[in-house]
Amino acid sequence: MISRLHEFHPELRLPPEPFFRFFADAANLDALTPPRLHVYIASPLPTEMKTGTLMNDRLRVHGLPLHRCTRVNVWQPPHRFMDEPIRGPYRQSIHEHTFEVRHGGTPARNHVRHAVPLDWPVQRRPGRPSIERSFRFRSEALRGRSPATQPTPV
Repeated sequence: MISRLHEFHPELRLPPEPFFRFFADAANLDALTPPRLHVYIASPLPTEMKTGTLMNDRLRVHGLPLHRCTRVNVWQPPHRFMDEPIRGPYRQSIHEHTFEVRHGGTPARNHVRHAVPLDWPVQRRPGRPSIERSFRFRSEALRGRSPATQPTPV
């Protein structure tokens, strides 16, 4: 299995608490996901986020309808959480979010480690650009949110 690590680090001008609260509300996932993925939260909302929480959603990846079940493996408000699909399109997909206070802002670090079923051929083609487009969309979506989630340009 070939695994790839992608890192994204938007800088926020707020303490981590409001930003973490925004990410803690599963209903906001739709606002943070590109429309091309057609994400739909299938779990009942609101869902209490904590270590062990399971979230079910449906999405489309390259036009294919997929179901995903994600488990929150780490929940440490307001500084860190990590989720990992236990069912979905990737052989592995670990997504860690960390929020630190630094110089009056909050670096929001996203570390995504993933491996796709077909390993090398797919890793080089749609994998990385697709993930990068998704995180660019997320940054732009956050810029359009309320001041409680307003990031600064990277």
